[in-house]
Amino acid sequence: MGEAIFSSLLGKGKVSPQDAVISDVSDDRRKYLEKKYGVPVTDDNRQAAGAGEVVVLAIKPQNLSGVMADLSGQLKTSQLVLSIIAGATIKTLSEGLAHRCIVRVMPNTPAQIGEGMSVWTATAEVTAQQKEWAGSILGAIGREIYVDDEKYLDMATAVSGSGPAYFFLFVEALVEAAEEIGLSRDVAEEMVLQTMLGSGHLIEKSGKTPAELRIMVTSPGGTTAEALGEFDRGEFRSLVRRAVSAAFNKARSLGRE
Repeated sequence: MGEAIFSSLLGKGKVSPQDAVISDVSDDRRKYLEKKYGVPVTDDNRQAAGAGEVVVLAIKPQNLSGVMADLSGQLKTSQLVLSIIAGATIKTLSEGLAHRCIVRVMPNTPAQIGEGMSVWTATAEVTAQQKEWAGSILGAIGREIYVDDEKYLDMATAVSGSGPAYFFLFVEALVEAAEEIGLSRDVAEEMVLQTMLGSGHLIEKSGKTPAELRIMVTSPGGTTAEALGEFDRGEFRSLVRRAVSAAFNKARSLGRE
Protein backbone atom coordinates (compact mmCIF):
# COMPACT_ATOMS: atom_id res chain seq x y z
CA MET A 1 0.00 0.00 0.00
CA GLY A 2 2.89 2.35 0.71
CA GLU A 3 4.22 1.84 -2.80
CA ALA A 4 0.74 2.43 -4.24
CA ILE A 5 0.54 5.78 -2.45
CA PHE A 6 4.01 6.87 -3.55
CA SER A 7 3.52 5.69 -7.14
CA SER A 8 0.18 7.54 -7.41
CA LEU A 9 1.67 10.73 -5.96
CA LEU A 10 4.48 10.54 -8.51
CA GLY A 11 2.12 9.77 -11.38
CA LYS A 12 -0.10 12.74 -10.55
CA GLY A 13 2.80 15.12 -10.13
CA LYS A 14 2.17 15.75 -6.45
CA VAL A 15 5.69 14.75 -5.44
CA SER A 16 9.06 14.12 -7.08
CA PRO A 17 11.40 11.22 -6.19
CA GLN A 18 13.80 13.57 -4.42
CA ASP A 19 11.02 14.93 -2.20
CA ALA A 20 10.84 11.64 -0.29
CA VAL A 21 12.95 9.11 1.57
CA ILE A 22 11.71 5.53 1.94
CA SER A 23 12.78 3.24 4.76
CA ASP A 24 12.46 -0.53 4.54
CA VAL A 25 14.01 -3.42 6.46
CA SER A 26 14.50 -5.48 3.29
CA ASP A 27 17.61 -4.80 1.24
CA ASP A 28 15.98 -6.31 -1.86
CA ARG A 29 12.94 -4.10 -1.40
CA ARG A 30 15.07 -0.99 -1.02
CA LYS A 31 17.01 -1.80 -4.18
CA TYR A 32 13.75 -2.38 -6.08
CA LEU A 33 12.22 0.92 -4.97
CA GLU A 34 15.40 2.87 -5.67
CA LYS A 35 15.73 1.39 -9.15
CA LYS A 36 12.05 1.73 -10.11
CA TYR A 37 11.35 5.21 -8.78
CA GLY A 38 14.74 6.84 -8.30
CA VAL A 39 13.81 7.61 -4.70
CA PRO A 40 16.39 7.76 -1.90
CA VAL A 41 16.14 4.71 0.36
CA THR A 42 17.46 3.76 3.78
CA ASP A 43 17.14 1.14 6.51
CA ASP A 44 17.22 3.90 9.13
CA ASN A 45 13.70 4.89 10.21
CA ARG A 46 14.94 8.02 11.96
CA GLN A 47 16.74 9.21 8.85
CA ALA A 48 13.64 8.69 6.72
CA ALA A 49 11.31 10.34 9.22
CA GLY A 50 13.55 13.36 9.58
CA ALA A 51 13.47 14.11 5.86
CA GLY A 52 10.01 15.61 5.42
CA GLU A 53 6.94 17.27 6.84
CA VAL A 54 4.77 14.16 6.46
CA VAL A 55 5.73 10.73 7.80
CA VAL A 56 3.68 7.92 6.25
CA LEU A 57 3.55 4.70 8.27
CA ALA A 58 2.76 1.94 5.78
CA ILE A 59 3.98 -1.13 7.65
CA LYS A 60 2.63 -4.42 8.90
CA PRO A 61 1.06 -4.29 12.38
CA GLN A 62 3.63 -6.74 13.73
CA ASN A 63 6.43 -4.30 12.84
CA LEU A 64 4.82 -1.30 14.53
CA SER A 65 6.39 -1.69 17.98
CA GLY A 66 9.90 -1.68 16.52
CA VAL A 67 9.22 1.36 14.37
CA MET A 68 7.66 3.24 17.27
CA ALA A 69 10.71 2.43 19.41
CA ASP A 70 12.92 3.92 16.69
CA LEU A 71 10.87 7.08 16.32
CA SER A 72 9.64 7.75 19.85
CA GLY A 73 10.58 11.29 20.81
CA GLN A 74 12.38 11.84 17.51
CA LEU A 75 9.60 13.57 15.57
CA LYS A 76 9.18 17.32 15.43
CA THR A 77 5.89 18.54 16.86
CA SER A 78 5.11 20.12 13.48
CA GLN A 79 5.47 16.84 11.55
CA LEU A 80 2.33 15.03 10.43
CA VAL A 81 2.22 11.26 10.93
CA LEU A 82 -0.17 9.53 8.52
CA SER A 83 -0.81 5.90 9.46
CA ILE A 84 -2.47 3.24 7.32
CA ILE A 85 -1.65 0.46 9.79
CA ALA A 86 -4.63 -1.83 10.35
CA GLY A 87 -5.84 -1.91 13.94
CA ALA A 88 -3.36 0.66 15.25
CA THR A 89 -5.39 3.25 17.14
CA ILE A 90 -4.50 6.90 17.54
CA LYS A 91 -3.90 6.22 21.26
CA THR A 92 -1.42 3.45 20.43
CA LEU A 93 0.38 5.62 17.88
CA SER A 94 0.41 8.73 20.04
CA GLU A 95 1.77 6.96 23.10
CA GLY A 96 4.26 4.84 21.16
CA LEU A 97 5.64 7.76 19.15
CA ALA A 98 5.31 10.39 21.90
CA HIS A 99 3.61 12.50 19.25
CA ARG A 100 0.16 14.03 18.85
CA CYS A 101 -0.09 15.25 15.25
CA ILE A 102 -1.59 12.11 13.72
CA VAL A 103 -3.89 11.15 10.87
CA ARG A 104 -5.22 7.59 10.92
CA VAL A 105 -6.51 6.10 7.68
CA MET A 106 -8.52 3.02 6.69
CA PRO A 107 -7.72 2.50 2.98
CA ASN A 108 -8.61 -0.50 0.82
CA THR A 109 -6.84 -2.60 -1.79
CA PRO A 110 -8.22 -0.89 -4.95
CA ALA A 111 -5.92 1.96 -3.92
CA GLN A 112 -3.25 -0.08 -5.72
CA ILE A 113 -4.78 1.01 -9.03
CA GLY A 114 -5.91 4.48 -7.96
CA GLU A 115 -9.50 3.36 -7.29
CA GLY A 116 -9.39 3.13 -3.53
CA MET A 117 -11.73 4.27 -0.79
CA SER A 118 -9.95 5.83 2.19
CA VAL A 119 -11.70 6.90 5.38
CA TRP A 120 -9.62 8.99 7.76
CA THR A 121 -9.62 11.07 10.90
CA ALA A 122 -7.18 13.39 12.63
CA THR A 123 -6.18 14.50 16.10
CA ALA A 124 -6.95 18.03 17.26
CA GLU A 125 -3.30 18.98 16.76
CA VAL A 126 -3.49 18.45 12.99
CA THR A 127 -3.74 21.84 11.29
CA ALA A 128 -6.09 22.77 8.45
CA GLN A 129 -3.13 22.79 6.05
CA GLN A 130 -2.07 19.33 7.19
CA LYS A 131 -5.61 18.06 6.65
CA GLU A 132 -5.36 19.39 3.10
CA TRP A 133 -2.10 17.49 2.68
CA ALA A 134 -3.71 14.31 3.97
CA GLY A 135 -6.70 14.71 1.68
CA SER A 136 -4.42 15.32 -1.30
CA ILE A 137 -2.29 12.25 -0.54
CA LEU A 138 -5.31 10.00 -0.15
CA GLY A 139 -7.06 11.55 -3.14
CA ALA A 140 -4.16 10.35 -5.28
CA ILE A 141 -5.17 6.72 -4.63
CA GLY A 142 -8.93 7.13 -5.10
CA ARG A 143 -11.69 8.74 -3.07
CA GLU A 144 -11.37 9.88 0.52
CA ILE A 145 -13.82 10.67 3.30
CA TYR A 146 -12.92 12.56 6.47
CA VAL A 147 -14.76 11.59 9.67
CA ASP A 148 -14.63 13.47 12.95
CA ASP A 149 -14.45 10.47 15.28
CA GLU A 150 -12.07 7.51 15.23
CA LYS A 151 -14.94 5.10 15.98
CA TYR A 152 -16.05 5.39 12.35
CA LEU A 153 -12.82 3.81 11.16
CA ASP A 154 -13.86 0.44 12.61
CA MET A 155 -17.11 0.79 10.68
CA ALA A 156 -15.19 1.67 7.54
CA THR A 157 -12.98 -1.36 8.08
CA ALA A 158 -16.05 -3.61 7.99
CA VAL A 159 -17.52 -1.95 4.89
CA SER A 160 -14.91 -0.48 2.56
CA GLY A 161 -11.77 -2.00 4.11
CA SER A 162 -12.95 -5.60 3.94
CA GLY A 163 -15.53 -4.85 1.26
CA PRO A 164 -13.38 -5.73 -1.78
CA ALA A 165 -13.14 -9.30 -0.50
CA TYR A 166 -16.94 -9.50 -0.39
CA PHE A 167 -17.13 -8.53 -4.06
CA PHE A 168 -14.29 -10.88 -4.99
CA LEU A 169 -16.15 -13.73 -3.28
CA PHE A 170 -19.37 -12.94 -5.13
CA VAL A 171 -17.49 -12.85 -8.45
CA GLU A 172 -15.92 -16.22 -7.62
CA ALA A 173 -19.30 -17.73 -6.78
CA LEU A 174 -21.00 -16.30 -9.87
CA VAL A 175 -18.24 -17.60 -12.16
CA GLU A 176 -18.51 -21.05 -10.58
CA ALA A 177 -22.30 -21.00 -11.01
CA ALA A 178 -21.89 -19.96 -14.66
CA GLU A 179 -19.55 -22.89 -15.24
CA GLU A 180 -22.04 -25.27 -13.67
CA ILE A 181 -24.71 -24.36 -16.22
CA GLY A 182 -22.28 -24.94 -19.09
CA LEU A 183 -20.21 -21.82 -19.79
CA SER A 184 -16.45 -22.10 -20.21
CA ARG A 185 -14.40 -20.47 -17.46
CA ASP A 186 -12.87 -17.78 -19.66
CA VAL A 187 -16.26 -16.74 -21.05
CA ALA A 188 -17.83 -16.86 -17.57
CA GLU A 189 -15.08 -14.69 -16.08
CA GLU A 190 -15.40 -12.07 -18.81
CA MET A 191 -19.17 -11.97 -18.51
CA VAL A 192 -19.17 -11.72 -14.73
CA LEU A 193 -16.40 -9.12 -14.51
CA GLN A 194 -17.99 -6.81 -17.08
CA THR A 195 -21.40 -7.27 -15.47
CA MET A 196 -19.93 -6.25 -12.10
CA LEU A 197 -18.05 -3.26 -13.54
CA GLY A 198 -20.97 -2.10 -15.68
CA SER A 199 -23.42 -2.39 -12.81
CA GLY A 200 -21.17 -0.36 -10.54
CA HIS A 201 -20.82 2.39 -13.14
CA LEU A 202 -24.57 2.36 -13.73
CA ILE A 203 -25.22 2.94 -10.02
CA GLU A 204 -22.69 5.76 -10.07
CA LYS A 205 -23.94 7.51 -13.21
CA SER A 206 -27.67 6.80 -13.46
CA GLY A 207 -28.78 8.99 -10.58
CA LYS A 208 -30.94 6.13 -9.34
CA THR A 209 -30.62 4.13 -6.14
CA PRO A 210 -29.53 0.48 -6.24
CA ALA A 211 -33.06 -0.48 -5.19
CA GLU A 212 -34.59 1.48 -8.08
CA LEU A 213 -32.22 -0.14 -10.55
CA ARG A 214 -32.93 -3.61 -9.15
CA ILE A 215 -36.66 -3.07 -9.57
CA MET A 216 -36.15 -1.80 -13.13
CA VAL A 217 -34.30 -4.94 -14.18
CA THR A 218 -36.67 -7.33 -12.40
CA SER A 219 -39.72 -8.22 -14.47
CA PRO A 220 -42.53 -9.90 -12.49
CA GLY A 221 -42.40 -13.63 -13.08
CA GLY A 222 -39.15 -13.34 -15.06
CA THR A 223 -35.71 -14.90 -14.74
CA THR A 224 -34.28 -12.17 -12.51
CA ALA A 225 -37.24 -12.42 -10.13
CA GLU A 226 -36.71 -16.16 -9.94
CA ALA A 227 -33.03 -15.71 -9.04
CA LEU A 228 -33.70 -12.98 -6.49
CA GLY A 229 -36.31 -15.21 -4.88
CA GLU A 230 -33.55 -17.74 -4.20
CA PHE A 231 -31.40 -15.03 -2.62
CA ASP A 232 -34.33 -14.08 -0.38
CA ARG A 233 -34.95 -17.69 0.63
CA GLY A 234 -31.28 -17.96 1.53
CA GLU A 235 -31.58 -14.82 3.67
CA PHE A 236 -28.91 -13.06 1.61
CA ARG A 237 -29.44 -9.64 3.23
CA SER A 238 -29.28 -11.13 6.70
CA LEU A 239 -26.06 -12.94 5.79
CA VAL A 240 -24.49 -9.69 4.58
CA ARG A 241 -25.50 -7.93 7.78
CA ARG A 242 -24.01 -10.72 9.90
CA ALA A 243 -20.78 -10.66 7.88
CA VAL A 244 -20.36 -6.89 8.22
CA SER A 245 -21.17 -7.04 11.93
CA ALA A 246 -18.56 -9.78 12.40
CA ALA A 247 -15.93 -7.68 10.63
CA PHE A 248 -16.90 -4.60 12.66
CA ASN A 249 -16.68 -6.45 15.99
CA LYS A 250 -13.30 -7.92 15.00
CA ALA A 251 -12.01 -4.45 14.06
CA ARG A 252 -13.07 -3.08 17.44
CA SER A 253 -11.42 -5.97 19.28
CA LEU A 254 -8.15 -5.48 17.37
CA GLY A 255 -8.14 -1.85 18.44
CA ARG A 256 -8.37 -2.91 22.08
CA GLU A 257 -5.51 -5.42 21.93
